[in-house]
Amino acid sequence: MTATVNAPVRRGGLTKKAVLPWLFLAPGLLLALVFKFVPMGKGMWLSFFKVRPFLGDKWIGLDNYTRVLGDHRFQDAVGHTLVLGIGQSLGSIVVGFALALLLEGQARSLKIVRTAVFLPVVTATAVVGELWRLMYYPTSDGLINSALGFVGIGPVPFLDNPNTALWATMAMGIWLAAPYNMVIILAGLAGVDRSLYEAAAMDGVSLWQRLRHITLPAIRPALGIVLTLAAIRGLRVFTEVYVLTGGGPAGSTEVWMTRAYTLGFTRNDIGGASAASVVLLCVTLLLTVTVNYFRKRGDVR
Repeated sequence: MTATVNAPVRRGGLTKKAVLPWLFLAPGLLLALVFKFVPMGKGMWLSFFKVRPFLGDKWIGLDNYTRVLGDHRFQDAVGHTLVLGIGQSLGSIVVGFALALLLEGQARSLKIVRTAVFLPVVTATAVVGELWRLMYYPTSDGLINSALGFVGIGPVPFLDNPNTALWATMAMGIWLAAPYNMVIILAGLAGVDRSLYEAAAMDGVSLWQRLRHITLPAIRPALGIVLTLAAIRGLRVFTEVYVLTGGGPAGSTEVWMTRAYTLGFTRNDIGGASAASVVLLCVTLLLTVTVNYFRKRGDVR
């Protein structure tokens, strides 16, 4: 007698286990398709046209791109975006790192303080911008100017002076983004081997040397994530600038996104605004890929 072994039969089609996750994801994917990806594709398409409502769109190829990139106001806005983005990114990383070091631990009081520090992140940016606009009030009645009055300074027109408006906006951006970076860095600090700190303390290693040779190498992946997100936020800054200054005074705080907004909704130049947005998308993708490349290269080393 010969024993026969029945081979497992593979059933065709999708199983219930494979279909169920997609059913839960379907509403979110549908919303993303309708409200994000379809408008994104439409914006890319309109960037090649001169949009004329009720008259029909006219194909003009790359003319929108050459016109927008050659616009001196757009070039100034790109410069302001770089200054604001770099300043906010570096400032929020440094402040977030300092907050993470100060609030690291398992004490219950620290958890309460961390929650309080994180509140700006979960507050609407428009609300935060309006609060800071009131704090920057250019008379001695303003919160910041009244504090400066105690040391004999002021009142300073933070948002009404072209020389200070961009830096005032940067200060608010740092305050807004630092708690978010703090949480990511705290997650990185949780994975640091505590025995390394104990060994360093026994060897008489200074605090700066412990930060440089133990803490920073250990949290390098977290810092890479923070740097990537900060770079993207820096290029796409809009709400805080729009609420605080609207791009003024005299265009001193106009950034990439506010310029695109002005082209599309003030000057009714939909094609130019679409072209500016597509260029921003390409630069953001390029920057993200570049940062991730150097981050992975550093992790390999």
